[in-house]
Amino acid sequence: MQLPIKRAIERVPGGMMVVPLLFGALIATFYPDTPKYFGSFTGALFSGALTILAVFYVCMGASISFKATPYILKKGGTLFAVKVGIAILLGVVFGRFLGEAPVTAGMFAGLSTLAVVAAMNDTNGGLYMALMGQYGRPRDVGAYTIMSLESGPFLTMITLGVAGLSAFPWQTLVGSILPLMFGMLLGNLDREMRDFLSKAIPVMIPFFAFALGAGLDLTKVWQAGLLGLGLGVGVVVVTGIPLFLADRATGGTGVAGVAAASTAGNAAAVPAIIAAANPAYAAAAAPATVLVAACVVVTAILVPLATAWTAKVFGRPAEPEAEEAPDDVSAPPVPTPVGH
Repeated sequence: MQLPIKRAIERVPGGMMVVPLLFGALIATFYPDTPKYFGSFTGALFSGALTILAVFYVCMGASISFKATPYILKKGGTLFAVKVGIAILLGVVFGRFLGEAPVTAGMFAGLSTLAVVAAMNDTNGGLYMALMGQYGRPRDVGAYTIMSLESGPFLTMITLGVAGLSAFPWQTLVGSILPLMFGMLLGNLDREMRDFLSKAIPVMIPFFAFALGAGLDLTKVWQAGLLGLGLGVGVVVVTGIPLFLADRATGGTGVAGVAAASTAGNAAAVPAIIAAANPAYAAAAAPATVLVAACVVVTAILVPLATAWTAKVFGRPAEPEAEEAPDDVSAPPVPTPVGH
């Protein structure tokens, strides 16, 4: 007898990230001694998020090609700069009022500069590529090869540093991007290594999501309910409008910009990595993880609707007769719009 487990999970927006994360959180909440009780490999699954993520970023890097057309550099670079620029601006504003610590009371309890920056910084690549496959052009899909550089904690660390908050040693900054760069080197030196490593990207998502969830206490999740919803809507609106305008300024219809106004599934991993690198963010990491995970779900629902509306109102991009998909441009093969 076969059970449609994978299909059921994929019916949930951001399912491959959200469902394992929730499963890990349920165990951590109601059976917190499970890792110690079983130990060995079972216990390692509950505490191995950083190790799994290190492998994930190597595989992610291998999927990024050094070869890109001028259009891809312009389109991807513009969307990348706008998305990160917004995160930096908000990081400066929130950092001035909140610093590194989260809000501790009231309806905004759990909100932090770390949560805002992590939610804004990273685009859901699977969602973007799926929407561009439906509403855009092949080279619009290829633009994500540049936007993939948002992946991981590196830019969030840079953003927090620019915002004037606790800085990170240069070794930590370099170490956070080395796995991605190493993967890029491998993937571009050997196409077979690119194909081999790229296939592991979607497989890693549920495993690091489970480990992240195992560090959460669901008794506190209710505090992030409406706040998480509001932050998710904020990501779509605050990043979507500038991205729409930037896309139109570079010759697009705005569809690609709106499609990029989301939060990546693996962005939920960033707060834990930031806290591991700098204890000043330890108090903000757990609630930030919950808030960012909520943003993944909210943006995965709203962005397709907003993109479809944009394509209907402003039109789909024209396909020039001579245009062909760029050679040797690959993007992370994410089968569902949940991760990167």
